[in-house]
Amino acid sequence: MSDPIPIAGRGFCFEDLKVGFRIRTHRRTIAEADLAAFVNLTWLTEELFAVVEKPGDDSSRALKGRPVPGALVYSFAEGLLLPTMQDTGLAFLNATIDIKGPTAVGDTIHVEAEVTEHRLTSKGDRGLVRFANKVINQRGETVLEYNPLRMLKRK
Repeated sequence: MSDPIPIAGRGFCFEDLKVGFRIRTHRRTIAEADLAAFVNLTWLTEELFAVVEKPGDDSSRALKGRPVPGALVYSFAEGLLLPTMQDTGLAFLNATIDIKGPTAVGDTIHVEAEVTEHRLTSKGDRGLVRFANKVINQRGETVLEYNPLRMLKRK
């Protein structure tokens, strides 16, 4: 019997990465429907996200436009990164998240990720990799940073 056909879209294994390795994801524009679905799914019903002000009636808000929750931005970032860990990611262990600026409906985001930590687990059968992830909008502004520690398969 021949070798199995490799699956397209497999993520990085531990050995594929090293400190300093960098990647950039594809982009994603955040739509009004994304905000509505996220608010309904998570029940983040803060009026800032759940109430549409009449045009010209948003003078009491510090943020202009339709701001979206930082949790949505983080979730979209993880989705954009999914191809990098498809079939190879074993666990998300921890992270700190820092919202750097507002994100609104209509903004287009991408993620730039850099490996900052790379080591084998104590058993040596898998690896731990920490990334420094920056979510960047269409104006080149960093709107969110986080540093996930992930457990990845070895080859």
